Amino acid sequence: MTRPGGTWQNWGRSASVRPVRVERPRSPEGVQRAVKAATAQGLTVKAIGAGHSFTGIAVAPGVLLELDDLQGLVSADAATGRVTLLAGTRLHRIPELLRPYGLAMENLGDIDRQSISGAISTGTHGTGVRFGGIATQVRGLTLITAEGEFLRIDETHEPGLLAGAVVGLGALGVIVEVTLQCVPAFVLHAIDAPAPLDATLETVHEQAAAADHLEFYWHPHTDVALMKTQTRLPESAKRHPIPGARRWLDETVLSNGVFGAFCALSRFAPAIIPSFNRLAVQLTGDAEYSDRSHRVLIHHRDVRFREMEYAIPAADLVPAFDELRRLITDRGWRIEFPVEVRFAASDDLWLSTASGRDSAYIAVHRYWRVDPREYFGAVEQIMLRHGGRPHWGKLHSLTADQLRERYPRFDDFVALRDRLDPERVFGNRYLERVLGA
Repeated sequence: MTRPGGTWQNWGRSASVRPVRVERPRSPEGVQRAVKAATAQGLTVKAIGAGHSFTGIAVAPGVLLELDDLQGLVSADAATGRVTLLAGTRLHRIPELLRPYGLAMENLGDIDRQSISGAISTGTHGTGVRFGGIATQVRGLTLITAEGEFLRIDETHEPGLLAGAVVGLGALGVIVEVTLQCVPAFVLHAIDAPAPLDATLETVHEQAAAADHLEFYWHPHTDVALMKTQTRLPESAKRHPIPGARRWLDETVLSNGVFGAFCALSRFAPAIIPSFNRLAVQLTGDAEYSDRSHRVLIHHRDVRFREMEYAIPAADLVPAFDELRRLITDRGWRIEFPVEVRFAASDDLWLSTASGRDSAYIAVHRYWRVDPREYFGAVEQIMLRHGGRPHWGKLHSLTADQLRERYPRFDDFVALRDRLDPERVFGNRYLERVLGA
């Protein structure tokens, strides 16, 4: 389906564009036809999924491809755990698609609104010192190239390109299929508990090593860490999910309804922020439960925000976090959103934020109607001093020259882009900034 371009906005309302036209292909062949038609007219092409990137990575001034109809299971093998999905498949649909095969994704991020192709292309990750980001689960993918051809990349077809193509930023072509290595379905036993922040920082590496998954949130202007610790159990383990009424109260009423109203009010009365944050850590973050993996890992977030996240060497977490704390105090800021800390194992993907090193992640947020630039800019300088690499789908200011210093395989990726898209059919301003013209 083709229609004139209206105005497209991302979820965080930090990027928008009025494309020449919008197309909604219903098959990989439909994507192929759209790419060929665009190139014949000298137009650029960008595919979008759910629009959950905060950067301009998906901005499409030429032809915008909506992949909402390119969803579903292509194939699944319960014996090997290999599963192939259409590229527009939303993460929240995948658990039910895998359930008949007794499979699950090895790890997930903390929201599931993204498409699978968008999640891997931007380096979306979860937490756990022994687990990589979602892109590390990829064993193959199929692209439509700038020439309008199908290109399969996996262990037997162009295997040398897989590590470069998985976190591809949408710069190499339009992904139409993704093959994942899944694992037997499992249960997670979770403990959410508040803990003194200073004591948490003293032992955070030991706690992370002892847990399968660990993360914590810190509400500025408090001295409490809200810890989330999760242990993997077999699917046969007895589940004790959060009761429906309690989940509704925690997620719908407190974490979204009350918090959303607070964020809106705090724009005009920032003095209330410290008191509210202290109240928030008393009302949330204290529970023990067990449930299917995706129901524990995923959080539902309706309050709109903007985010910046940096990956730093895991060993730098505590000094970087301490600098962040001092920064907020010294500047006298009132910060309404919590800071999030997670972990990931080293991998060998060229543009993964964890490429070649075990990593810790520090994410900062602001309500979407608040200008985040001063806060994010100052935090960014701290992260850069600690070897930080920005999440590709979250706000940052770095350019190609700065990023080249932080990724050993950066020039290899640029060479791959030159090979697959020499005319920059899949380019836009964001990619010009981060990869060079």
